[in-house]
Amino acid sequence: MRIQKEQVVRAAWALVDEVGVEGLTMRLLAQALAIQAPSLYWHFPSKQSLLETMADALLEDVGLERPEGQDWEVVVRNVAGQLRRAFLSHRDAARVFAGTVVVSQNTFRVSEWLMEALARAGLSPREAGWATFTLLDYVLGFTIEEQAFCARDMEGSPVAQRMRALATTRFPHVARAVDALVDPDFDARFAFGLDLFLAGLGGHRPPRRAHSR
Repeated sequence: MRIQKEQVVRAAWALVDEVGVEGLTMRLLAQALAIQAPSLYWHFPSKQSLLETMADALLEDVGLERPEGQDWEVVVRNVAGQLRRAFLSHRDAARVFAGTVVVSQNTFRVSEWLMEALARAGLSPREAGWATFTLLDYVLGFTIEEQAFCARDMEGSPVAQRMRALATTRFPHVARAVDALVDPDFDARFAFGLDLFLAGLGGHRPPRRAHSR
């Protein structure tokens, strides 16, 4: 029986969970599926095309429920939270997504929900588009760092000890913030970043730049 595309994607994510995105190869994936490599290339002509489909699969459950009448800030928080959960659902998921440009029903569904809310906040289409990418960049970067932090147990690690030692001797402002820098409460840290993002959109939007002649 010919292997299905969805089976390949599930097996690829299982392999990434085990060996990381750097360890994912078409050869190892074929071995995991007990098939010959040419069978993989029937569905995916390259590893990059596989990664793009894997990235798209991360958004399958994002933005499926869109309650009517929500305040635009609530929508932004919902989208950001759902994206974060999606990018934390697998090892290196945010890194996989960040290395792709996915044009699909899933990505457009999420973008449409977010841009519609930003339009209600008074942003122009250009501003809404840029704000959407800015939010995505924030969530991607945050979750990449979150997974790396948790993998290293940073709070009590030698790295944290070196940070404290260096900051105490030369950088007093950093020294006072070291505990916050290694704080493992990522829910609170994520919410803080979203608060800053929303404050910028809601009351401190940058002035429009005049086009140079």
